[in-house]
Amino acid sequence: MRVLGIETSCDETSAAVVEDKLESLVILSQDVHRVFGGVVPEIASRAHLTAVVPVVRQAVADAAIGMRDIDAIAVTHGPGLVGALLVGVSFAKGLAASLDVPLIGVHHMEGHLFATELQNPDATPPFTALLVSGGHTLLLDVPAWGEYQLLGATRDDAAGEAFDKVAKLLGLPYPGGRHVEAMAAACDAPRHRFARPMLHGGQQPGDPDYYDFSFSGLKTAVLIAVRAAEADGTIDAQRASIARGFQDALVDSLAAKTVRGAEAHGRQRIVLGGGVACNGALQERIAALAVRQLGAGARVHAPGPRLATDNAAMIARAGLFRLGRGERSGWDLNAYATLAIPGAVARGSAAA
Repeated sequence: MRVLGIETSCDETSAAVVEDKLESLVILSQDVHRVFGGVVPEIASRAHLTAVVPVVRQAVADAAIGMRDIDAIAVTHGPGLVGALLVGVSFAKGLAASLDVPLIGVHHMEGHLFATELQNPDATPPFTALLVSGGHTLLLDVPAWGEYQLLGATRDDAAGEAFDKVAKLLGLPYPGGRHVEAMAAACDAPRHRFARPMLHGGQQPGDPDYYDFSFSGLKTAVLIAVRAAEADGTIDAQRASIARGFQDALVDSLAAKTVRGAEAHGRQRIVLGGGVACNGALQERIAALAVRQLGAGARVHAPGPRLATDNAAMIARAGLFRLGRGERSGWDLNAYATLAIPGAVARGSAAA
């Protein structure tokens, strides 16, 4: 089955064609948001309206097929910015009706689970998944596709949001992740060491904070360090140290809890997803800790930059899975700002 995927959950308009493999992928990013230091929902929605038709046409052309060769359409319907999502959902419903093909709504974060498998066939269940993006930080146990146990999540800021806010404090451009990472890499011996959020030696399995994350306190600690450096006139000399200290603290927290989850569930495979999954320090820290605690056979799989960002390839791949199970969405498919991952159960649930 050849699936056309459409993604408009935030500020990327994307379309892709997936069958047995990825046949095409087009991503149009909205650089205008850099001017405002963050995504402006109304601007994002209007940009999607302008871009969705040419982006879909280009993806179909790049796959060297015609529109009538599409067998089904998968579209992100949540979570995300409702106005932006509605553009994609409305367009997908109209196109599916005109082509008389099935329509399937896809959960954005389930798409991120499938992204790495598009380029690495070994990134398949069972595995422990860490999904880290601008809006979400989720730790999942994945015994099989469609079966997800939610182990932990952020209680406040997402990891990507923390990167963006720290970048702004340090005077770096938006989006901030890659800029903070580059600045941190320039510091070999940081003067700043921040507490590892929600990570301490007394934690035990079953504790409510054993797998959860929190980055608001870390962000505040960075703010205090920046203000102190500004007050004594040393901010230029301390920016790299602050960036490195922040990244080390965030990465250590993410890595420790991810490997905890893998160890507790007997997983040798860890899959990363979301924009922050591209962070080299995060990948290296999880890989080293996994080998130390899980054994030499431990493997960490992360998507490349193109598949880590919001993209329609992962939506098409997740849609292909759902369609293969006989699932279909009705013409009443809607967009949702918040949405539970289908098939997910909470930690400790009897259904897990």
